[in-house]
Amino acid sequence: MVVRSTAAPPTPWSRSLAEPNIDKTAFVHSSCNLIGDVNIGANVIIAPGTSIRADEGTPFCVSENTNIQDGVVIHGLEQGRVIGDDGQKYSVWIGKSASITHMALIHGPAYVGDSCFIGFRSTVFNARVGAGCIIMMHALIQDVEIPPGKYVASGSIITTQQQADRLPDVQVQDQEFAHHVVGINQALRAGYHCAADSKCIAPIRDELNLAADKSYTSIEIEELERSSDVASYSLGAETVDQLRYLLEQGFKIGTEHVDQRRFRTGSWQSCQAIETRSLSEAVSAIESCLRDHSGEYVRLFGIDNNRRRVLETIVQRPDGVVAGTSSFKAPAAASVGSYNGNGNGNAVGSGKLSAETLDQIRQLLASGYKIGTEHVDERRFRTGSWNSCEPIQSTSTQAVISALEECIESHKGDYVRLIGIDTKAKRRVLEAIIQRPNGMVASSGSTKSFTSTNAATATATATVTSTRLSAETVDQLRQLLSSGAKIAVEHVDQRRFRTGTWTVAGQIQTTSEREAIAALEGYVSEYPGEYVRLVGTDPKAKRRVLEAIIQRP
Repeated sequence: MVVRSTAAPPTPWSRSLAEPNIDKTAFVHSSCNLIGDVNIGANVIIAPGTSIRADEGTPFCVSENTNIQDGVVIHGLEQGRVIGDDGQKYSVWIGKSASITHMALIHGPAYVGDSCFIGFRSTVFNARVGAGCIIMMHALIQDVEIPPGKYVASGSIITTQQQADRLPDVQVQDQEFAHHVVGINQALRAGYHCAADSKCIAPIRDELNLAADKSYTSIEIEELERSSDVASYSLGAETVDQLRYLLEQGFKIGTEHVDQRRFRTGSWQSCQAIETRSLSEAVSAIESCLRDHSGEYVRLFGIDNNRRRVLETIVQRPDGVVAGTSSFKAPAAASVGSYNGNGNGNAVGSGKLSAETLDQIRQLLASGYKIGTEHVDERRFRTGSWNSCEPIQSTSTQAVISALEECIESHKGDYVRLIGIDTKAKRRVLEAIIQRPNGMVASSGSTKSFTSTNAATATATATVTSTRLSAETVDQLRQLLSSGAKIAVEHVDQRRFRTGTWTVAGQIQTTSEREAIAALEGYVSEYPGEYVRLVGTDPKAKRRVLEAIIQRP
């Protein structure tokens, strides 16, 4: 691989003649231009046509596992520096596992944190972008500091700190998408290294010529990576890359298997637990699972600290090993649409759930919705601070009922609610409390259908009132709930009200009108003598649809 990299030219402000430093595991395309004091970390991929030019502002750092895509320009002004994560001064700092996508411009002084996503043709100039932020296409970020974990919609212009502070939080689906992009580019990096190595590419050409029934991905990962001694004859190269990425990101590794008959119902069973942090040992453990369950489906996934699954991928099918594609969609979800009962019919019963709740579960599954559960104690119920129970991956009615009963048993004395989630529209279609601290919720009549309104909202009547909130505020809250908007509460004292520096008090996550009013009253009580305002955000358009002051000093 011949990389066009040159020393920084002598200028009135610098005569260092510094040259780029490229880690041997990185891939930098030969059509890129690297100039000056640029540090390229481990496992970085820099795609064709990029320009990284540290000849004015300097130095630059591109941290490990980051991908710099086609046409990206990185430059910096001679004046101005940011502090990198290592405590040193940089003109441009780009953190770990970041994605700087096609035609984006990062112009120093600029800081882009770990796991950030910068969309097509977006610009970051004289700004700090906190870790985990997602900036979509054609956005301008200038002269501001964006807090970690914020979402910037396509076409946004963020040039004041007030705008930056009011940005919405990144959603789980957005985080999964960003992880997916990093995984894809790690596979590309390995592939480009292989394509440039005659020892690696020759066997593939031989296999194609012989029309052998052998996958490209069965080549030893030692040849593909050249920097690792880990090899696997059962796992594809992309699967090993995915495994390496999960371990590097601190995820736990899990594997499951299922036979063909039970695959459609999503009744997966766990293989032996993988506790190691060693890549070679993890590969051996997965190969053992493949051998023990030949002729079955086997899948690999990562587990984060919140016990949520990421990067769930089928690595074996009954007809043989498949090349892992870095996908965050659970395979079982694909079978939801063809769900026809299979032992999940009306005969399924429960000793802890009401008949109405059982009907709700069946309707949700039949409609292809995902099911979740949440719990909260009495003290936090008023603020709507719900916590998730163990995720429910199955589409089997009996398995879902068992999971709900387990959540109820684990959180006696708490509120527990059932959630239906439309994964395509990325919104909740049902929130129904199935346990209260004083006992189970009684059936309130026939089950509502999940169409234009949420079932939980349908149980609220128009006569709900409040002693602390005006009728107008209650109406505004009702409209936000019925439209599916995200609801938040902000406060500010009299001194800062003039500058518009509002602080988020919290989120109202319930779709029950009565619960939402109670939560809003709680926030009003919490900040006496301050301004308090109600905020509604359209989750699809990622923009605010309401800002209404509901309390003044």
